[in-house]
Amino acid sequence: MQATEHAESDPKTERTAAHGTSDTDPDAQYDFMVVSNRLPVDRCSSDEPGCEGGWRRSPGGLVTALAPMMTKTDGAWVGWHGAPDEQIQPFSHGGIDLVPVQLSTQDIELFYEGFSNATLWPLYHDVIAPPEFHRTWWDSYRKVNRRFADAVVHHASHGATVWVQDYQLQLVPKMLREARPDLKIGFFNHIPFPPPEIFAQLPWRKAIIDGLLGADLVGFQRSSDAGNFMRSARRFLGASVKQQQVHVKGSDGQTTHIARAQAFPISIDVQQISELAQNPEIIERARQIRRDLGNPKTILLGVDRLDYTKGIRHRLKAYEELLSDGKVTVEDAALIQVASPSRERVEQYRLLREEVEGTVGHINGTYDTLQNTAVRYLHHNYPIDEMVALYLAADVMLVTALRDGMNLVAKEYVTARTNNDGALVLSEFAGAADQLKQALLMNPHDIDGLKDTIMRAVNMQPAEAARRMRSMRKQILDHDVDLWSSDFLNALKEKVIRDDS
Repeated sequence: MQATEHAESDPKTERTAAHGTSDTDPDAQYDFMVVSNRLPVDRCSSDEPGCEGGWRRSPGGLVTALAPMMTKTDGAWVGWHGAPDEQIQPFSHGGIDLVPVQLSTQDIELFYEGFSNATLWPLYHDVIAPPEFHRTWWDSYRKVNRRFADAVVHHASHGATVWVQDYQLQLVPKMLREARPDLKIGFFNHIPFPPPEIFAQLPWRKAIIDGLLGADLVGFQRSSDAGNFMRSARRFLGASVKQQQVHVKGSDGQTTHIARAQAFPISIDVQQISELAQNPEIIERARQIRRDLGNPKTILLGVDRLDYTKGIRHRLKAYEELLSDGKVTVEDAALIQVASPSRERVEQYRLLREEVEGTVGHINGTYDTLQNTAVRYLHHNYPIDEMVALYLAADVMLVTALRDGMNLVAKEYVTARTNNDGALVLSEFAGAADQLKQALLMNPHDIDGLKDTIMRAVNMQPAEAARRMRSMRKQILDHDVDLWSSDFLNALKEKVIRDDS
């Protein structure tokens, strides 16, 4: 896959802007395009480490998975650049051509904070919080999805492969198919897909299913998510579903194409985490973290976005009861809770932050001593090297999600445990539970069960811990993020044998 030529020489070789960032041909066309809500870069100041030309590559699994491929294929990435009401031209950063989609302040309020994160997010996470249904939000969602699709149509060469990412852009596949039937279209849903009984609540359920069925391949984290999607296609559109294939019909009743739905569980950059975990400076930083906490016998760790789906409140309740029961003491144990800021303009998230911080204050006020703190609460984002130091410092990792598409933190923790020690307490409602079967699986709604599982992790014998960790590490090392992206794209290339009988 190579970018289509528009001049006698490749414009990429002639860019001369400083710091690795430059403008690109605004009409360039590409044979491979990734489309996501955000571009893989964040704004930064020139004095910050890793900042080139005012931009820095974003952290996160998707960027890690696709950036190397984008630099090799000379493809382009379509997405919002992060600043509302700002017009910027396509540019290149770190060897990737970037096509910004402009969003207004109103778009952010209605499309992103509204329909994406106050309608779809809670609905797709089993209605842990009540979704809101507003027609103005839906109108904005359609309008913004059209803007993303138009950007792809303008820049995609004939027969290009387009990979659309996540729940914010579920209408884009059909829009692309209608405008450019020559394209090969993939879609990956990074969050769960709800069962039809829950999805039925969405007033625009038919349009969402119809939008997704514009893709040749729709990928999900778990087989159960793919199954939910196919059942919804059958129930709400009357689609013909055979095995993992949905026969999509046009207005004339004839099959236009076959959309396949499969599970492609995402993973992490195993090499990066493994190398950091063996870095002497990071190993020493992990020791320093333990010293700063008074060298407790056991450090428990939670790392989450501050989101109501992550089960942070359930985790804190279980830990507080263990302290109250005397099963753990602040002299022997400490809980570090990293809660990254998230969607702070959305009311549900503001209320969650108040509740979590109030609970932490109550626990610490009740159980802290002058020398020891029960919960070290950190409402910050941290760089990956600091996260790996925390993984190395922690004896027990707590992943108590009420519903999670995958949860890459669980995989990062396991990968960092190069000595095959430590214990992972993992919610059965996280997608990672399908792969990490040697974790201590539990139901976070069962507080007594969660407490028992935490104590089992705290008291686990080294031989059992090593056996479990070795098995989990092998699974992740054999299924890294590169395999995820290559598996999806290879499946997208596969020819479908049409059977209309």
